[in-house]
Amino acid sequence: MQANPMKAALKEGKVQIGSWLNLMRNPAILTLMKSAGMDYARVDMEHSSPSIETVADMAVLGRALDFPIVVRPPEGNREWITRLLDCGVWGIHVPQVDNPEIAKAVVEASRYRPIGTRGQAGFAPGTDFDRTGGTAAGRAYLNEQVHITVMFESKEAFDNIDGILSLDGIDAVTLGPSDLAQELGVMGTPDQGRVIDEHRFKLIEAAKKHGKDVAMLVGTLDEAERWIAAGVKIIAYSSDVDILAKGFEEAAKRLKK
Repeated sequence: MQANPMKAALKEGKVQIGSWLNLMRNPAILTLMKSAGMDYARVDMEHSSPSIETVADMAVLGRALDFPIVVRPPEGNREWITRLLDCGVWGIHVPQVDNPEIAKAVVEASRYRPIGTRGQAGFAPGTDFDRTGGTAAGRAYLNEQVHITVMFESKEAFDNIDGILSLDGIDAVTLGPSDLAQELGVMGTPDQGRVIDEHRFKLIEAAKKHGKDVAMLVGTLDEAERWIAAGVKIIAYSSDVDILAKGFEEAAKRLKK
């Protein structure tokens, strides 16, 4: 069975650079991203429309390329987590993890015993069709390959920061800047950037305390360099939608003068 290259790289302290996929459906985008030097792709099923079949195709190609996809499901429940992992997805990016109870349920769905209670699929894309995935040693190995990132999108999540991040089975933490800004009442105000950055630094300190990594969405390369310098190891640089839109806008503006 294959090893998750993202987990291996993070263990060595290497920063991982990826981007959101909200629009692309052709799995060949993974080949392009790897060729360009990226480390992973993050596929959004919460706010965009890829089907489980599309994600399954991407997951299998990603494993063949040694280029992992991380998927944000519509909800971090057992149904979605089980299906995505068994399809061959290595990383789950879980939205709206507000308290330790939700985080514990995520871990239980994501890890085999003794860490969790994940159901045994055995011979499937998630085990690279290797029958040793059904053995005790195989399950322990697969537990090590799964990478779980929890999203903080509420005040409640930050109130429970130590309780969530102290859980075994949580690998990384991030925040949802837009939803958090809405809840904190700063969305669209001059204070939005400052308040969200304050919460980003809270995440970095708490993650360091509990031995977790931090993932961060950034819109510019300057932002990426800033947060890497602050200790962030997983960078999601922009999205396919934003990168394409900016390229088209620049071309149209220049050529229509």
